Amino acid sequence: MAETTPPTDANAAPQPERIEDLRIEQELQDSYLTYAMSTIMDRALPDVRDGLKPSQRRILVAMNDLGLGPRAKHRKCAKIAGDTSGNYHPHGEAVIYPTLVRLAQDWTLRSTLIDGQGNFGSTDGDPPAAMRYTEARMTGVAMELMADMEYDTVDFISNYDETREEPTVFPSKFPNLLVNGSTGIAVGMACNLLPHNPSEICDAIVKVIDNPDVTLAELMEVVPGPDFPTGGIICGRDGIIDGYRSGRGKVTLRAKVEVEEQGKGQRPIVVISELPYGIIRKTIMESIASNVKDGVINDVSDCNDHSGREHKVRIVVDLKRDADPQVVINQLYKHTPCQITVSMINIALVNRQPRTMGLKELIFHFIEHRKVVITRRTKFLLRRAQQAAHILEGKIFAVCDIDEVIKLIRSSKTRDEAIQKLKERAFRISADHPFAPRIPQKLLDRAADRGVLLSDAQAKAIGALQLIQLVGLEIERLVDEYRTLMDEIEGYLKILGDEREVMAIIRADTVMLKEKYGDERRTKIEGAATDMNMEDLIAQEDMIVTVSHEGYIKRLPATTYRAQGRGGRGIRGTESREGDFVEQLFVANTHDHLLFFTNKGRVYERKVYNVPQGSRTSMGRSVAQLLEFQPGEKLANTLAVKDLSKEEQFLLFATCRGVVKKTPLSAFANIRNNGIIAISLDEGTEGENATGSDELVGVQITNGKDDVILGTKSGLAIRFSEEDIRSMGRTAGGVTGARFKRENDEVIAMIVVGDDQRQCKMLTATANGYGKRTPLEDYPVKGRGTRGVINIDTSERNGDVVSIKLVNDTDEVIFITQKGILMRTRVAEVRETGRNAQGVRLIKVDEGDRLVAMAKVDPSEAAEESATGETPVTDAATDGTATDTTAPNQTPPDEPGEAIDPVDPEA
Repeated sequence: MAETTPPTDANAAPQPERIEDLRIEQELQDSYLTYAMSTIMDRALPDVRDGLKPSQRRILVAMNDLGLGPRAKHRKCAKIAGDTSGNYHPHGEAVIYPTLVRLAQDWTLRSTLIDGQGNFGSTDGDPPAAMRYTEARMTGVAMELMADMEYDTVDFISNYDETREEPTVFPSKFPNLLVNGSTGIAVGMACNLLPHNPSEICDAIVKVIDNPDVTLAELMEVVPGPDFPTGGIICGRDGIIDGYRSGRGKVTLRAKVEVEEQGKGQRPIVVISELPYGIIRKTIMESIASNVKDGVINDVSDCNDHSGREHKVRIVVDLKRDADPQVVINQLYKHTPCQITVSMINIALVNRQPRTMGLKELIFHFIEHRKVVITRRTKFLLRRAQQAAHILEGKIFAVCDIDEVIKLIRSSKTRDEAIQKLKERAFRISADHPFAPRIPQKLLDRAADRGVLLSDAQAKAIGALQLIQLVGLEIERLVDEYRTLMDEIEGYLKILGDEREVMAIIRADTVMLKEKYGDERRTKIEGAATDMNMEDLIAQEDMIVTVSHEGYIKRLPATTYRAQGRGGRGIRGTESREGDFVEQLFVANTHDHLLFFTNKGRVYERKVYNVPQGSRTSMGRSVAQLLEFQPGEKLANTLAVKDLSKEEQFLLFATCRGVVKKTPLSAFANIRNNGIIAISLDEGTEGENATGSDELVGVQITNGKDDVILGTKSGLAIRFSEEDIRSMGRTAGGVTGARFKRENDEVIAMIVVGDDQRQCKMLTATANGYGKRTPLEDYPVKGRGTRGVINIDTSERNGDVVSIKLVNDTDEVIFITQKGILMRTRVAEVRETGRNAQGVRLIKVDEGDRLVAMAKVDPSEAAEESATGETPVTDAATDGTATDTTAPNQTPPDEPGEAIDPVDPEA
């Protein structure tokens, strides 16, 4: 840098230039470090003692100068901001007003420091009115922060133009940093101290005072966690413990979301009544609307904000028909700001240096600051009391010798001369003086033998006395004041000589603050927001899940249907659309994974509780609202799985062309929302000998050593060992599992036979409602790729095979027809026949209807229904649907089994 010094004289020779070489890296480092430290200490971070930043502190000082206490009249915020800018914070009132507004918002601070009048914004993100329209004054909490400041309890420094003095910190009787928290972004660091409940913080301070060695666990008995002004729900305590121990942690915070039942026949609504800290209502509304539009949340029909005078926060979410409110709540937590993560970063200035602190250390620093404040206040009061006592001593001496005092004053020509004569006069109080009995013995001893010389202050105080104050009766008042001051001095000396007295004062102040400003906790603390705890919100319950041919899905409690006699007509289980029919039915727990396999060989995953629960007669919801199918895809099969991470288990696939494939179950642990490839299928050929594309018909979980049975539409059964199929990758195409005798034949189902299922029977159902139960030993194990053996005669009476199942005698099954008729019956009521029989009637199928699905259910549910004596309600009286017409203990006689043509049974 070059610098030329101008000559002081016109004739003087110019001074030589001074050039100094500097390293730019070092200069930048020094300059940036100076700026960074200025930002850290004077702008962004709060002081650990009073929890305030300089801008906040200066606003309160300016309001204190204006006398704007809790009982004062509100003053214009423009006046407050102007005084703050002009006297203490020279950065313009435009940057001061937003800080003032935050100090007055009860959804921002747990205990507000400013009482605002007018529009100071809202939880909907509305901006405050201009400062010329709003008014403010301080709250009681702010006055507690500045209490005793006039007693030399804190240091003062000159303001920016050295025309005034401002405090470097407040005495802070109220634990502002712990209660209201603070946020700030400095250079290279940031702080985010969370708000707490005033009553709990006061209890914690008392606990530390009583036992400085208190543990964090004991502190958390009275301070379980942050308490946000907007309420909400904290999920889990791990983040709280980390933050309280080390000063850094993460807290999961949820909105308070509840289900409200409406009138009879009306859908329930989901109501958001408390928001996460720092989240505005508008953000929640926009996020819900965006997720509904994008298809992420499908069961919401409308969302309205009903917040107002009656309710601070009330966002009403209307649900679609048959929507599960609990599922919607989970989706709101997952996809909207109804659940957020709040970081706890406890950084504050300690001796003008940033430090990260835990809960106990923050409390210790507050107590240490209060010790300093109380000590300085006591010393100040002691000095003032001693000075007052000193003056009173002089006045007492003067009144006891009033005639001499008047004589000295009258003989003086000037005031100074009178004061000098009073200082030189030795005052005595003899034992026989009339006032002697009233004088404290301490003063009598001092003035008995030799005279007492007055100090300059005492002489001036006597000179300032009015004549009326020199009467004899004035001695009583002076002595009483003197004795009171001596008692005060003794008390102050006791406080300064014993730290326990100081701690007792802090304790008493804290108890008073709790009684004055304490309130109930607003934020609840519940279990951790893990996936398991999310599922805990939904009861574990077995459900019947139905999927229609047109892609409508719903779930119902399995206890909706009671067992009926074989051959009964059943009750209506679903309302089918014209041309639609129920195609799949199975039983699964609400917490199971649902794997949706499509005809194109792709797989999608959802939890059972994500499937909307419908009424018994509702048709359900479109699967397209739950899954993101590709063009041309339709649902082929669904599988319920409890754990997708088991490597020792496999998924066994079968296609309609007889292709089979085995893939480890763990390969499907991470399934995207838009699905993944489960098996690669033959897309078919074109031309004269064109063939259609292959499609998936069955998927089962196996252990790699089971037997596999493929059932065909024409009534054949191919059984082979699963070990004949090697394990393949997820996108592999598979190998041949079955060959067909009839050209238009195809595989309609696959069952897996485990070691513990060798004694089971195979239940076969045909389209016309007939079927049979046959021992597995009648089906020999053939090699993979054979034509198998005859399972049932697909005569005109029976129709094609629609389903095969492995059953025990104690099992129960549900049959469902194309028109949506369901019937639940016991397997034992189906007569056991050989493989060559045509079978018996399973369910009466009306003309034009056909059986389309069969599923096993847990027989324990039927026992529970029988124990309670519940009878299912039918809709015969209202909608004319089919009802149970068979008595519980009656079954129609079996129709005679018809022998099939005696041809080779192994086809």
